[in-house]
Amino acid sequence: MSNYNYEGSRAPKKQSSRLELWDLLSILTLIVSICIGLYFVAIFLMPNSAFNPFPPSPPNLNLPPTPTITAIQLQPTWTLTPVNVTETPTLLPTFTLEPSPTLVSLVTPSKTPKAPFLSTVTYIDSTIIHPDLGCNWQGVGGTIVDANNADMLRITIRLVGFYNGKTKNELTVSSIAPAYGKSGYEFFLGTVPLSSRGELYIQILDQVGQPLSDNVYIDTFKDCSKNLALVRFKKNP
Repeated sequence: MSNYNYEGSRAPKKQSSRLELWDLLSILTLIVSICIGLYFVAIFLMPNSAFNPFPPSPPNLNLPPTPTITAIQLQPTWTLTPVNVTETPTLLPTFTLEPSPTLVSLVTPSKTPKAPFLSTVTYIDSTIIHPDLGCNWQGVGGTIVDANNADMLRITIRLVGFYNGKTKNELTVSSIAPAYGKSGYEFFLGTVPLSSRGELYIQILDQVGQPLSDNVYIDTFKDCSKNLALVRFKKNP
């Protein structure tokens, strides 16, 4: 066995607990926080108390009243008013135009001069002039006389137009076809009578080619009794 002395060894003494410095500071901070919280609660509940260093300003009675916003009211719905369609509209008075003055010419209008020669047209049987040809002939012929019915010789006559699909523009003179008279003239058209209306005209001319008569339009016929157009010119008195 060991010779250890139990009596000579003592148990260590238990130290007493004590508050340290950091514990005191923590408790102090907690107490200060609670006080500050209670202070702000008191100011919130009683803002006009003496504890509040920034009490709210009292209301200024001289300020104008706060405007009240009024909502915009919409216009009432437009209602269509029926119109009485049976009413008779009143017509506006019509404007009457003033009569305009009529211009009167003091100059007497000149008379249109008439052609120096007049004409007559008849349609006859060509056998009167050409009895040996029968109906195998068609043409235009006639005479030219003065105001006293005296034959006028060497007067130019012109035939113009269309016949049987061909253009006609021929000249002749009076007195070369004595079968019609001393001042007789003639234009041969064809050996088969044809019908046409207003496609040919003849005219007499002076020595320089100026017209002495109007255009005299003639027709042609298939009828053998009308295969000669007889045009007689007579000078105006």
